[in-house]
Amino acid sequence: MRYLKTFLLSTCLFMNLGLHTVSAQDNVIDEVVWVVGDEAILKSEVEAERINAQYTGTRFEGDPYCVIPEELALQKLFLHQAAIDSVDVSESDVSRSVEMRINQLISQIGSKEKMEEYYNQSTTKIREELREKARDALIVQQMQQRIMQDVKVTPAEVRRYFKNLSPDSIPYIPTQVEVQILTLEPRIPEEETERIKAHLREFTKRINSGEMQFSTLALLYSEDKGSAVRGGETGFMGRGTMVTEYANVAFNLTDPSKVSKIVETEFGFHIIQLIEKRGDRVNTRHILLKPQVAEADLMAALSRLDSISNEIRSEKISFEKAATSFSSDKETRMNKGLMPNPMTRTSKFEMQDLPQEVARAVDRLEIGEISRPFTMIDTKGKEICAIVKLKSRVKGHKATLTEDFLAIKDIVLEKKQMEKLDNWIREKQKTTYIRINEKWKNCDFKYPGWIH
Repeated sequence: MRYLKTFLLSTCLFMNLGLHTVSAQDNVIDEVVWVVGDEAILKSEVEAERINAQYTGTRFEGDPYCVIPEELALQKLFLHQAAIDSVDVSESDVSRSVEMRINQLISQIGSKEKMEEYYNQSTTKIREELREKARDALIVQQMQQRIMQDVKVTPAEVRRYFKNLSPDSIPYIPTQVEVQILTLEPRIPEEETERIKAHLREFTKRINSGEMQFSTLALLYSEDKGSAVRGGETGFMGRGTMVTEYANVAFNLTDPSKVSKIVETEFGFHIIQLIEKRGDRVNTRHILLKPQVAEADLMAALSRLDSISNEIRSEKISFEKAATSFSSDKETRMNKGLMPNPMTRTSKFEMQDLPQEVARAVDRLEIGEISRPFTMIDTKGKEICAIVKLKSRVKGHKATLTEDFLAIKDIVLEKKQMEKLDNWIREKQKTTYIRINEKWKNCDFKYPGWIH
């Protein structure tokens, strides 16, 4: 699904940028250059993205002062419709998207330390700045998928498309792998859990006594850095976008002056405060604390994985059975350890789309081989231990109709989806208030309908 993915990332490319915006805006005299609906696009935003593109090596097909505001305007069209349609995304999806982008940055730059040096920011700060961009990017993607959901393609259309391709136009299918994973979470001693709960009980006491505001404590201590910078505020969310334990408490809160009991989720331990309810959505603030993993417990988990992998190699148990029986990852445990690719909704990955630690382990494996145990940070921000098995590897090649029918079908489907999106954008332009500063109109826009 490479063709469509390129479009999705281009229309919300700003998840990938935004890490140098302060310095970029220092010398910009601000003004409104576009208005889309009731949303303004500022000259400083455009200039910041242009500077960021220079830092990241992003190239634009055309004048950046034309391309960037049009991309921002497209994003605002989709976000506006998403708000009308109550499109939302889960915190786990946002976290997964941020971690994938962090892994991509580390891979591009060379190491976590080099990334921090390059951006002159800690990894935590980089995560914070990417989080809202990731949320908007995912909402835009969901809105686009909703628009395209009724588009279908027939086998006859696939065969006709491939037959009409010139030899030079036959698509190249990059190397793809399927990976099985077995993870273990290191043991957390009861004393560590009690230490975390004691901190949260102390926070609750200070809030209830009026000594400190919930938002201040969240800013200072919450380990959910994305919400901590907003005083712990999560924004309005539906029950389906929250983890179950959090939602059960959040939707039962009625008094904004009260603090919830301590809530344990897969992310750690929380206390929650109600801000406002609107129908089937709720806005809360929370403080998240995560138990710390001791080095001895980390080594014990690695040792346990080493024993499991030896049993698999000696054929005492299959990897599939071991993953089903022992893995701590709910997402892959019930699928015999097979990792799903959230970008393509299949089990196939290009190497750059895997988590960095997994890609590094897989790169050295033959099909059917199992890696040595290693540590990684999962999408919930926890340090875990893992082993992986390379299930399959298909080397890059020119597509054939017999071997790559599904891949070609995806290409045809995506072309039709693009047409549907194009039509939606052109219709949306007709019904949306748009005003462009006279000095910014002299552009060859991809969608000319911006200027009525």
